[in-house]
Amino acid sequence: MSVTSGGSRYAQHDGAALTWYEASARAHPTWPSLEGDVRADICVIGGGYTGLSCALHLAERGFSTLLLEARRIGNGASGRNGGQLGSGHRRGQSTLERELGEEQARLLWSLAEEAKALVRERIARHGIECDLKPGIAIAAHRPRHFRTLVREAEHLRSRYGYEQVDVLDRAALRAEVASEDFHGGLMDCGAGHLHPLDYARGLARATAEAGVNIREETPVTGLAPGSPCTVRAGPHTVTADVVVLACNGYLDALDPGCGNRVMPINNFILATEPLGQKRARDLIPNDVAVVDTRFVVNYFRLSADGRLLFGGGETTSSRLPADPGPLVRRCMLNIFPQLADVRVDHVWGGTLAITRTRMPSIGRLDDGLYYGQGYSGHGVALATLGGALIAEAIAGTLERFDVFARLPQPPFPGGRFLRWPTLALALTYGALRDRL
Repeated sequence: MSVTSGGSRYAQHDGAALTWYEASARAHPTWPSLEGDVRADICVIGGGYTGLSCALHLAERGFSTLLLEARRIGNGASGRNGGQLGSGHRRGQSTLERELGEEQARLLWSLAEEAKALVRERIARHGIECDLKPGIAIAAHRPRHFRTLVREAEHLRSRYGYEQVDVLDRAALRAEVASEDFHGGLMDCGAGHLHPLDYARGLARATAEAGVNIREETPVTGLAPGSPCTVRAGPHTVTADVVVLACNGYLDALDPGCGNRVMPINNFILATEPLGQKRARDLIPNDVAVVDTRFVVNYFRLSADGRLLFGGGETTSSRLPADPGPLVRRCMLNIFPQLADVRVDHVWGGTLAITRTRMPSIGRLDDGLYYGQGYSGHGVALATLGGALIAEAIAGTLERFDVFARLPQPPFPGGRFLRWPTLALALTYGALRDRL
């Protein structure tokens, strides 16, 4: 469904209207839907970063792999997100050390660093053109947030040897981001940003070239775990020794036991009209991505054609709102009031998944059923890694996979339906704190 509001084009998650990513994406192959019954070693359900990375790594290990995508590659969060290639996890290292112990926290940091390196390596190896650029600024919404960021930067430098993060006082951050809204922050030169849909489709091209059988427009309607597993896709059946659930916020009713560990939420992004080189660089002179420290975060960066891409606002409804444009525009103008005269060309929404701990949910339900989900806003790097770790586990190497599989992942209370009101209250409370 496409809704026009204030001159912008709102793209809902059924893919019927263009996001700016769709409008600007490079040429890419498409694949047919599934026809007939199929036998494969591995069936991967979901054509986002987790599923594509898993299928690619499995193919490179010689497995016969089938990947099923309900719509088109990158239609979900992997083709709609803010494009930030962030460091670490949603929870800081100091927090992880207190909760999990230093040894486990260090393993998680090391794997997160590997996740960024894996994204860059795949982009280089497969010649994926996706506008990869360095740098993420983390902007403190409150003075106390700035003090926390300073402590975390010092901790990363002294305990982890991470020298790519610099503290920015208020004036230094103002030189990076033309806004009076922030009280300082950090510059992470080891992080980066990219065109997420081009990255997803580049991974898909590499995956197909490695021998994976990709089928788009093939919704999975049923799953029967066993030896072998049976996957139903409309009138067709897939028989596979192993099934990988890489559905994240789109798991819906296809839930053999992992769905209560994640909560789907909706997030929204707008793309302004092209601002021109000078006005764009006046906003973000060094072309870094930015994320703030609000409970309901804002994140933004410049596009390759000089637009501001701005993400903000969340909802927990199972449906996207009729038009989130006014919501996201208000968030943008809170930070950049100087853009009040700027036209918004695109607004889109999509569904991601969070966990209660805000750490990824990666695991195995039995020997034939694996899952990766709940990246909580860090999916560009961590979902790419998550797919690789699932492939390792399927091939028999569990050590790194188990670092994530051992993480405590308490379910959301209330089951599939009653969990929504609880999270809605939490988001409302968090949004209220952002304004106080």
